[in-house]
Amino acid sequence: MHYDMIIIGTGLSGLMAAKTAAEAGQKVLIIGKGMGSLGLFSNTIDLLGVLPMGMKMSDGLSQWSEDHPKHPYSKVGLDRMKEAISSFTSLFPPPYSFEAADDDKNFSILTGAGTFRPTYLIPITLVAGASLKKGELLIVGFKGFKDFYADYVADQLDCERVSLSLPEASYHEMTSTSLARWMEKESFRKIIGGEIKKTLHNEARVGLPAILGVRETWKVKKDLEEIIGAGIFEIPILPPSIPGIRVYNRFKEWLIQRGVSFHLGHPVAKAVLKGKKCQGVDISVPPVAKFFTADRYILATGRFIGGGLVADKDRVFEPIFNLPIAQPGTREEWFGISFFNNRPHPIHQTGISTNASLRPLNEKGDVLLENVWIAGSILAHHHCIEEKSREGIEIATGYAAVKEALEA
Repeated sequence: MHYDMIIIGTGLSGLMAAKTAAEAGQKVLIIGKGMGSLGLFSNTIDLLGVLPMGMKMSDGLSQWSEDHPKHPYSKVGLDRMKEAISSFTSLFPPPYSFEAADDDKNFSILTGAGTFRPTYLIPITLVAGASLKKGELLIVGFKGFKDFYADYVADQLDCERVSLSLPEASYHEMTSTSLARWMEKESFRKIIGGEIKKTLHNEARVGLPAILGVRETWKVKKDLEEIIGAGIFEIPILPPSIPGIRVYNRFKEWLIQRGVSFHLGHPVAKAVLKGKKCQGVDISVPPVAKFFTADRYILATGRFIGGGLVADKDRVFEPIFNLPIAQPGTREEWFGISFFNNRPHPIHQTGISTNASLRPLNEKGDVLLENVWIAGSILAHHHCIEEKSREGIEIATGYAAVKEALEA
């Protein structure tokens, strides 16, 4: 079957690419072996968390791009980055919206370890926890739930805490996803809300792990606040990420409504190339193989976790198009002088080098494939974890890759 555009990868960069292409009227197929990493890590949208305290994001991004000319942000440009962020936030209107700080600076949000971290966009369920004062809040945990410890978090904040016993029926599966499903039951919310209210001592805010439902989050939050009589906010915790699953579900529903086709469960086995063109992609679906063709292709498979990059004992390689990878010369150089040091390891800048239009390049700087564009963390020359820029890179390059493809 033929499409205008095939997007390989179902992470945030692939979903943003699919949204951008669908809005341009393209016939789109998105291929992935799963739901990407959104359901693992993404609770908020990091653009650049290494900015000095008090610096505005627009100023920081401009300076960062100037100082790091090979970085994905430098290829996208500030204006297109703003367009990409606007496109993302438009997908989340109230009541479950993503918010930026009024002063264009990073928020400082509470984590499940009781520490604070910078981030740029947060879902509305985290906003009440973005400006905390000691002594004014209650941290709520659940007995038997091992991914969040209220006592530990509260000790870091010098505030009140409580660990609630859950109704007997809910003990069958004590995970964040099961708790999120239970939170969507009105009877469960009444019990939990009542128990929290008993422990309140004039605290204005109540922090819970990020489990306030998967699909009815705003209703869960509103009901609990009415029962308790205090503001509720979520605290990001260990994987899986319920806020990330919400983002994935929203994208998928929106894309399907606009005619985007999904092929999930089986990865692309190989790309068929002829000269500087991709002719199509093979998908192995035992006992048969499927072949799809398109005018344009977006590669957004991520790095090692998503399988976009694979490492053997000697080198890192890209398995679908066999594109060259910018990487340290030898395995001994992957982790620098010492594994445990305070500098990012060279292996974490590994990825595909592209030109300003996000087309892949060879070692000489020549475009390898004229109808393939690269998006997301598989791009080279960034330390997205260290920089706290992963979601920003994915959103910006997913959007920009499609824009470049359509202009071409």
